[in-house]
Amino acid sequence: MSEVLRLSAQQDRRLRAGHLWIYSNEVDTAATPLKAFTPGQAVQIENAQGKWLGLGYVNPNSLICARVVSRDRAVALDESLFVHRIKVALSLRERLYAQPYYRLLFGEADGVPGVVVDRYGDYLVLQLTTAGMDVLREAIVAALVKVLKPLGIVLRNDSATRELEGLTRYVELAYGDMPDSVAVEEGGCRFEVSPSLGQKTGWFYDQAANRDAFVPFVAGRRVLDVCSYVGAWSVRAARAGATQVTAVDASAQALDQVRHHAAMNGCEDRVTCVQGDAFHALRDLRTQRERYDVVVLDPPAFIKRKKDMKEGTLAYRRLNEAALALLERDGLLVTASCSFHMHRDELLRTVQQAARHSDRSLQLLKQGQQSPDHPIHPAIPETAYLKAFFMRVLPTL
Repeated sequence: MSEVLRLSAQQDRRLRAGHLWIYSNEVDTAATPLKAFTPGQAVQIENAQGKWLGLGYVNPNSLICARVVSRDRAVALDESLFVHRIKVALSLRERLYAQPYYRLLFGEADGVPGVVVDRYGDYLVLQLTTAGMDVLREAIVAALVKVLKPLGIVLRNDSATRELEGLTRYVELAYGDMPDSVAVEEGGCRFEVSPSLGQKTGWFYDQAANRDAFVPFVAGRRVLDVCSYVGAWSVRAARAGATQVTAVDASAQALDQVRHHAAMNGCEDRVTCVQGDAFHALRDLRTQRERYDVVVLDPPAFIKRKKDMKEGTLAYRRLNEAALALLERDGLLVTASCSFHMHRDELLRTVQQAARHSDRSLQLLKQGQQSPDHPIHPAIPETAYLKAFFMRVLPTL
């Protein structure tokens, strides 16, 4: 039987509404001192009156000191639980995707807080970001092997969020073999990514649905892809009939991959690369009097913490102003933010401010979010992080 973690009076409201996180200031530390627990220890969570709320795990060294994993008293934190959760998650992905390229497990939204799994056909990339799931590493790997029978699983435990949990950062083969590169197929295009060395887990599946929505806008158009990474937007645009695509990224290695992917998909003659910081590259393109029919902005998160709001919002505005300056009179701006702390309405307001400063008018044609393999938990706003707007850009009306 797991130890009990008791909440203070009136601190169970969020959990009863469906959230899964417990903050250290919500715990009755007189009744259940946090220092008495070891990082990752399983706990039975109770409210101040002793009513059972759920089974979870605790980390006394983290601001989010506990997370609920199940509200079923019959459940244990073991391999069988993960087998069940993986099967439930897999049933959704197999309904949505014809091929096995997607995010298989998305943390809290799939009932496995602290676990992310991306699937590349027969290969899996596993990321554990909390002490509770780190303790259960072997059970998680065993469950993945049992359900999916992959050829290899690599642990990408190099996320900075692990340090918030007091965990070390490393990359390690957890099962089978893992090649230097694995295939990804999206929208009829083929790509290759490195599960061990690429950004995050190698591929940004969360933007796939937005790239699907973007494709119908590009035939016969000149496209600028800013923060291109390895070229998902660029190559899909070129394959969809864009006359010319320019990919901009600060990483020379990423741009080498853009060129490789363009060649793999038979569109290398229409894809060119510009290496440099996004702001500097856009300034230089404007100096060169370059103009585009479509501009895609898919930057990294400018707002990682609440205290970054002012500076990060300014960065989003400046980036959108620079993009607007390069668009033709009737152009399309696809602008995205993966900053959870920037709400959708705030991003839209920031893009509108950029348009007014640039003396342009906007029409919002389509709104996007993360792909459905990154499901949103309605009680956990933190799971809804990606915003995308498809904006028609016109002269001032």
